[in-house]
Amino acid sequence: QVQLVESGGGLVQPGGSLRLACAASGTIFSRYSMAWYRQAPGKQRELVARITSYGVLNYANSVKGRFTISRDNAKNTVYLQMNSLRSEDTAVYYCNMNMPGYDYWGQGTQVTVSS
Repeated sequence: QVQLVESGGGLVQPGGSLRLACAASGTIFSRYSMAWYRQAPGKQRELVARITSYGVLNYANSVKGRFTISRDNAKNTVYLQMNSLRSEDTAVYYCNMNMPGYDYWGQGTQVTVSS
């Protein structure tokens, strides 16, 4: 059974940094695209960043130049380095594994950007 466990969320001041991690188990991690989504209160869940099994990256326009997604296939882990954080980045961040015909999700980790 596939499991995704996020870590690294928390409270940070505007302009600060956080690194999220998502550890996967129960599947061959390197075969699949991984992504980070986020959902702010009262808003729809949105894609933040994605990295394919080949290492192709794409980012939401709102985070380009500030966030970096990466993966370590040896550790079955995907990361999201978040720099220059803004109050509008406050949300629950979810890890996603995209398999043919199915998506797996982590439980989410809260990121709050506030002074």
